[in-house]
Amino acid sequence: MKIGTTIRGYRLQKGLSQGDIEKRTGLLRCYLSRVENGHTVPSLDTLSKIANALDLPLSQLFAEDTLAQELNTQKLSDEELRFLTQIRRYSSNLNDSDRKLLLAMVKKFAATAVR
Repeated sequence: MKIGTTIRGYRLQKGLSQGDIEKRTGLLRCYLSRVENGHTVPSLDTLSKIANALDLPLSQLFAEDTLAQELNTQKLSDEELRFLTQIRRYSSNLNDSDRKLLLAMVKKFAATAVR
């Protein structure tokens, strides 16, 4: 299990930066980067702080069906995940008609995009 990948996935899903987690936990951003990149294995106490900062139960970081596994199968880049997270956040404020309009616009953009 790659705990760093799981942490990064949840952090990005919630639209948080490493700096946001730094402010919430008191852990240095460079340390969080080392954890997310698999260079450092955090203690259970540190994992608890990170889970609290992410508003997750600690056990969620160890669940078999974690977000990290979903992300690994989808092969999304960090930039794609940030974009989709923003869309998800803002779309919750839209009514059904506006969502359909937005989806139609995205389809049109994608169809005419230069690849």
